[in-house]
Amino acid sequence: MKAMIFAAGLGTRLKPLTDTMPKALVTIAGKPLLQHTIEKLKAAGFDEIIINLHHFPDQIIDFVETNNRFGIRIEFSDEREKLLDTGGAVKKASWFFDDGQPFLIHNVDILSNIDLRELLAHHRESGSAATLACSARQTSRYLLFDESDHLKGWINEKTSTVKSPIPDFNPSGYQKLAFSGIHVLQPSIFHHMKNMPEKFSIIDFYVEFGHKITITSYAPTHFQMVDAGKPEALREAERFFT
Repeated sequence: MKAMIFAAGLGTRLKPLTDTMPKALVTIAGKPLLQHTIEKLKAAGFDEIIINLHHFPDQIIDFVETNNRFGIRIEFSDEREKLLDTGGAVKKASWFFDDGQPFLIHNVDILSNIDLRELLAHHRESGSAATLACSARQTSRYLLFDESDHLKGWINEKTSTVKSPIPDFNPSGYQKLAFSGIHVLQPSIFHHMKNMPEKFSIIDFYVEFGHKITITSYAPTHFQMVDAGKPEALREAERFFT
């Protein structure tokens, strides 16, 4: 099975740590975030992984090669010239997902107890073009789903910004869920990305195309996660493994 790890970000929230290393190599509980993610994917049966690169890319390549690519196929998607945002990153790596099977995307700074096998099984059963792992945790930005768990919009409650392809969309009455940075996609989704610009957000893409393709949520019970991409979460991330 194939997966992609988003590891190209500048990690600005983790400065000064990321002044000399990529966010992917910040250590939590004795291992870099990238290693935690690779090992989680590998344990779930993902044996072909592509990692996007931008910030200190050679450090990431050296780390993976020093560890013998963790005994699986690991490729790299080079974004050194320009960061492509999450949607552009997926589009650039489309050549890797050539087997017609669903693939998983995982942010490198997300630690969680999610069962990736169950997520993949849920996705296959749903028939969705994309399945987004979500939770009801408190945040300022939410994805909005209808009673069938279909994505219908997005809201930033701090700025009152609402996005939806539905005319005169009213966010009230929809289920508000926070996105985890973990999602499963069908390769057919690349057809809808053909006319997208080189750089774009995958969330903006999901919201824009939510009325054309089926994009659903997966919110398992007892879902715990830590966004280790910010300094105040590093201690919490350490506790996640105790």
